[in-house]
Formats: sequence, C-alpha cells, structure tokens
Amino acid sequence: MRQELRNKIIGVCTKKIIAKGEAVGVSFYAFFANKNDDPELLMEAARWWIETHKLDHFEKAAKIKSMIESGF
Repeated sequence: MRQELRNKIIGVCTKKIIAKGEAVGVSFYAFFANKNDDPELLMEAARWWIETHKLDHFEKAAKIKSMIESGF
C-alpha cells in the first residue's frame, strides 16, 4: 500500500478516535470523499481491506490504525 494511503488512513482513524473514542468503527469508505475522484486509491484500500485481510465491513478505527502502523 502506498504511503499516501497509509497516511490518510492513520489521519482519519486518529481524528475519529479523538472525536468518538476507542470503540469507534470505520469502513474503508471513511478514507474517501463521497465522490469517486481517485478510483485507483479506492480500489487499493478495498483490496487491502477485503482481499488481503478479509476484514468485516466495519472495524474498530484503533485496530485499523494499529495494523497500518505495524506495516500490515
């Protein structure tokens, strides 16, 4: 996964955790605007989330942030 996407995921998860607490959930759509302005980046996130890690639609933001920071 490219660094640009990693940084975006960490930033969004951090903001959500600060705003709503450690139990807040996210889906990979949380990292994108409601427009399909970067389909390659969206598909990269979807592949990482669905194909590579077989994650549920919603996961804890803290879990996703930790996975990204650990290099998964």
